[in-house]
Amino acid sequence: TVFPLLCILLLFLSVEAQTCSPSGKIKGKTPPPGQCNQENDSDCCKDGKWYTTYKCSPPVSSQTKATLTLNSFEPDGDGGAPSECDNQYHSDDDPVVALSTGWYNNGKRCLNYINIHGNGRSMRAKVVDECDSTMGCDLDHDYQPPCPNNIVDASKAVWKALGVPESNWGEMDIYWSDTD
Repeated sequence: TVFPLLCILLLFLSVEAQTCSPSGKIKGKTPPPGQCNQENDSDCCKDGKWYTTYKCSPPVSSQTKATLTLNSFEPDGDGGAPSECDNQYHSDDDPVVALSTGWYNNGKRCLNYINIHGNGRSMRAKVVDECDSTMGCDLDHDYQPPCPNNIVDASKAVWKALGVPESNWGEMDIYWSDTD
């Protein structure tokens, strides 16, 4: 009777191993004055606070659960540097997103479209950037903490297309999938 229970436990652990575990931590430092853009309620790193990093994201399916966040991809926006995929800035009126490191997949989703389902609506957005889950709290990342591993960081156009009232922009549970 112990053997079947052991098999069930091993099966549970192997399924659990397919999820995404943290890869490490980084220690925050207070940004130099004026160096952390808090547009769209972006967080700035705090001195001495430890932030979890990830090299992976949860597995992608036809309905991948994620958190939609708000980001500006424009010059001087809270997104920081030009987008990774094309070294360009993008208008907040364009439906574009950045994906957490694991989903960004070393740029394999660059300039492809994903389907986003939220607030009872669906829309398509172009992947233009990575929301870095492996690093943060430095100049390259606008002194913001590492991105969680389950983020679709979206322009204002995405939030508008999903019909979310502007007063509710910030974070929302969604599902996403690759387009066919």
